[in-house]
Amino acid sequence: MAKQSETPRLRGFVHRWSIAAAGITVSGALVASAAFMGSPQPDLRLPSVEDAPVASLPLEVNERVRYWLGRFTTDQRPTMEHFLAHEEVYGSLIRSKLHARGMPQELLYLAGIESGFQPRATSAVSAAGVWQFMGPTAQQYGLRVDEWVDERRDPIRATDAALEYLQDLHERYGSWYLAAAAYNAGPSRVDRALRRTDVARSNDEAVFWEIQEHLPRETREYVPRMIAATLLAREATEFGFGDVVRELPYSFDRVWVPGGTSLWTVAEATDSEMSALRALNPHLRQGIVPPGGSYELRVPVGSTHQVVASIGGGPWGGWAADD
Repeated sequence: MAKQSETPRLRGFVHRWSIAAAGITVSGALVASAAFMGSPQPDLRLPSVEDAPVASLPLEVNERVRYWLGRFTTDQRPTMEHFLAHEEVYGSLIRSKLHARGMPQELLYLAGIESGFQPRATSAVSAAGVWQFMGPTAQQYGLRVDEWVDERRDPIRATDAALEYLQDLHERYGSWYLAAAAYNAGPSRVDRALRRTDVARSNDEAVFWEIQEHLPRETREYVPRMIAATLLAREATEFGFGDVVRELPYSFDRVWVPGGTSLWTVAEATDSEMSALRALNPHLRQGIVPPGGSYELRVPVGSTHQVVASIGGGPWGGWAADD
């Protein structure tokens, strides 16, 4: 965990748009953080989207983003540490899929905001998985959800579905910020906010800020939190998060096993912990592959031949998150 006894300065980004140039240090961020308790904020110039660094997604730093920079470096520091620790597990997987689709890399942090990169996360309204899919939307995008399998919790299948959904939303609004807002609140609420403010959908990321106050409370903070998390993660050491212990990337081998195979059987065959098999296959709801035909199971790297020798099946070979 990062040390909390030292207050890091929010330093500028070398050769890029600088937070420090906007007058933001942690002392300023602390004042911004205190705003939610009623304290006044400093009178600082607010950079526009045009001032943002050269990046695939504009990272505008305004009052709401500064507020979350302050929160993530003070009272919500443990949340940011959690993001950074778990980002490594699925980060390479998600980044590679974003790259393959030509989508902004910054969208990685939507998964952090949604679930803390936890496949077993479940919301109060029963959204599930790293990307927090609701059941109907998951099924609309081809995810299997039944008594045996919940692919909302499969980091690979759910990432493919989430990115397809985000691409559809981007085509609808012409803005990644609005796409993110619609991902969180639903397109109907974004449409309603657009109608209330009567703004044009002109491929302009600034539109989000114009309609922000007409969105649900959680959604208003969704994009600012994503931007703040992205900025902090990019310069983790500068912000005092350099000693956060990162978890290992998601990697495994794949093997076909007969329907109805228990994870306990595979754990014994591979001399693995049951918890390791569950972590590799978080989408298997009962610790058993679905009955019927053969099923592709993820097993610890190097263990496919043990599985085949013990229970039969066909190896697919090694796979790592950044393949």
